[in-house]
Amino acid sequence: MSTEVAAFNLQSNIDLTLANTLRLPCHAEHYAAPGTLSALRAALAYAHAQDWPVTLLGGGSNVLLPEQVPGLVLRPALKQWWLRQPKGAQQGEVFTQVGAGVNWHALVMATAARGLWGIENLALIPGSCGAAPVQNIGAYGVELADTLQAVQVMELATGRCYWLSTQECAFAYRDSIFKGELADSVVITQLILRLSRMPAPQLHYGDLAARLSATPSPLEVAEAVCAIRREKLPDPEVLANAGSFFKNPLVSDEQAAQLSRQYPAMPHFPQAGGQTKLAAGWLIDQCGLKGMRDGAFGVHQHQALVLVHFGGGDRLGLMKIASYIAAQVKTRFGVLLEPEPRFINP
Repeated sequence: MSTEVAAFNLQSNIDLTLANTLRLPCHAEHYAAPGTLSALRAALAYAHAQDWPVTLLGGGSNVLLPEQVPGLVLRPALKQWWLRQPKGAQQGEVFTQVGAGVNWHALVMATAARGLWGIENLALIPGSCGAAPVQNIGAYGVELADTLQAVQVMELATGRCYWLSTQECAFAYRDSIFKGELADSVVITQLILRLSRMPAPQLHYGDLAARLSATPSPLEVAEAVCAIRREKLPDPEVLANAGSFFKNPLVSDEQAAQLSRQYPAMPHFPQAGGQTKLAAGWLIDQCGLKGMRDGAFGVHQHQALVLVHFGGGDRLGLMKIASYIAAQVKTRFGVLLEPEPRFINP
């Protein structure tokens, strides 16, 4: 093995079945998990020299993998993070700079344990920190965009690094520039999050407030979120899944009002710009699909938004049941459901 290749530990014919939480069968022609910016840059340069396509993989919790991925699968493993208080920071403000390979949930719990507010509502979301901006992850009334200060990226074509501000990331509901203009052209390497020692609990979503005192700590909030998520969502280590499979759909206020008259119990959440967010899980449940099974895949018995893999299936089988669910919701409610996980195509 050359010194160049040894720098990023190139491997061939790697089984990625356990590298995605849906446990879809997948093999990578080549694979590398560089742990430094220089190793990442070397891996990209080597792939370009070999004329290999490059596929990015994070924690594997929000992707749909094909059976074969040609070229190089790149999984950044930059796992350092640190706290800093720059000059000019507001009272109580603390910034954390974190590598893309850091486990997101581990970061949430570590910062919450230090008494820092900002991302405690995002506890137990699986995946790596580098994948978090792609989907603009969110839960319990909080989105990553609320605390994100900047994202460092590396261009796949040149290896050049630069920073993007929150505004430049074009965040929206489960969306960002990394799914649009910059898709397949950069790899996220680091994040800077703006946290605070000043109490700022966000407890208005769901039954979160009912589980906490009037003055909870960020760690208590994070632990309450974990308890709720464990009650509602299956552990991917026990039953393969990718969390919420469908996005909560956004419809016009007019359509939401019409549906509310027909279905008074329908959950709905007014948004900016004349839109209303509906609960995809409720729509699926009303179609009588909770707990259904089709071969190797099914709808979770306690949470209709989660599709589970019982074993022995592939992406084609998963998309068959997903398409059926979307068609049923479209027929009954006139609402289009869109998958939340990212498709990686061969």
